[in-house]
Amino acid sequence: MQTQSDLKFINGIKDGLPIGLGYLSVSFAFGVKASLMGIPVFLSVLISMTNLTSAGQLAGLEVIASLGSFLEIALMQAVINSRYFLMSLTLTQKTDDSFTFPKRLFLSAFITDEIFAVAAAKPHKTGTRYFYGLILLPYIGWAFGTFAGALLGNVLPERITLSLGIALYAMFMAIIVPPSLTNKGILFTVLLSAALSCAFYYLPFLSGVSEGMAIIICAVAASLAAAAIFPVGGTDKSDSATGGDNAADSRASAEVVRDVRKERDTETVNKAVKENNDAPVS
Repeated sequence: MQTQSDLKFINGIKDGLPIGLGYLSVSFAFGVKASLMGIPVFLSVLISMTNLTSAGQLAGLEVIASLGSFLEIALMQAVINSRYFLMSLTLTQKTDDSFTFPKRLFLSAFITDEIFAVAAAKPHKTGTRYFYGLILLPYIGWAFGTFAGALLGNVLPERITLSLGIALYAMFMAIIVPPSLTNKGILFTVLLSAALSCAFYYLPFLSGVSEGMAIIICAVAASLAAAAIFPVGGTDKSDSATGGDNAADSRASAEVVRDVRKERDTETVNKAVKENNDAPVS
């Protein structure tokens, strides 16, 4: 007979299965990309087993290929993966007493966007057994997909490997394009970071900056500019000219509604008084 703890672990396995299957294709593309850059299979798998971050790993490959420094890799990973700080803080409100401090440190290394979304969506607090089950299959899928991609990347025809090499970039395009169509702040950030990246690549006086440092500068500069122009919970500067007029129109409309209601109530009271005075006295 299954205990409640066993059931929680099994529930984690079931919730993590779709994530693990999704990670297979993405990590396979990463493995192919790593093999094209001449990274050995075991090192590609080791990278995936110790990082578990698609954007960070891809950016790290670029720095490794350009012979960047350890400092560049460390700074770039800190910038790219800074969102996990907030995710971890949020999940601390969704965990029970079984999450001791050492377990928090260990399990935080396996937090991804998808794992965070599933865990944070639970209506009740989760335990460590559920979280172990939740991260198991995604972790295996990410490592196995990398192994398969790195291994087959040296065997598959060049036409196929080159096409698979851009799969990660296509995935990022699929992530940023839909929200950019509905959010001006995201669109601004994407366009500005792309423009800065092109500047570092094509302009002679900026082309000397290493690729890792260029990624850091583009990400930080675009994020800071977007935060200043499109603050969360506020109005962007392009809308500030019409903001006052809209507020004034709203206040005027509210005053008109109050006047109409007041006039209607007055007419109702007068009518009731008149009917009362005209009523026959028994």
